[in-house]
Amino acid sequence: MNLFGPRPQRHFERIVRTHQDRVFSFAVYLLGDRTEAADVTQEVLIRLWRHREALDEDRLLAWLLRVTRNACIDALRRRTARRNVEAPAADGFDRAAARAPMPDAEAEAADFQRHLEQALHRLPEPHRSIVFLREVQELRYDEISGTLDLPLNTVKVYLHRGRKMLRTHLADVLHREPA
Repeated sequence: MNLFGPRPQRHFERIVRTHQDRVFSFAVYLLGDRTEAADVTQEVLIRLWRHREALDEDRLLAWLLRVTRNACIDALRRRTARRNVEAPAADGFDRAAARAPMPDAEAEAADFQRHLEQALHRLPEPHRSIVFLREVQELRYDEISGTLDLPLNTVKVYLHRGRKMLRTHLADVLHREPA
């Protein structure tokens, strides 16, 4: 059964808009890392596109969350494997701990991340989707154009405007806060 029907890109766009935040938040929850979660979300959406003809719409969310969970488990295994490969320093000095940010820097980064997410959510569509796909999921312009069924130049213009609105929202929030 073809889940996407005669207009696959538009239907895929609707399904992505409907489910991408749930997939992403589930991945963040499982991984504890937004960058890895963005990678997993992109991987899940690619799998959705590849398996579109075999999927049933009634069971789509369950399928997406199962695939997300499995992709997160794979990412955690890769993360563990990388840690096991990295040997501790011969002199006993923990270089990773020495490079770790100080607690106040971590707090500032977390605060900025929160403001950035709020500002991103304030963007109107399609600016928000384009900025999200480009900056978070790191899709190329042509991929965004194909995913959102928009002309390439429109994607570029909306991305420019979306970034500008994002900067304005962040400047407003950051200048209002006490130092």
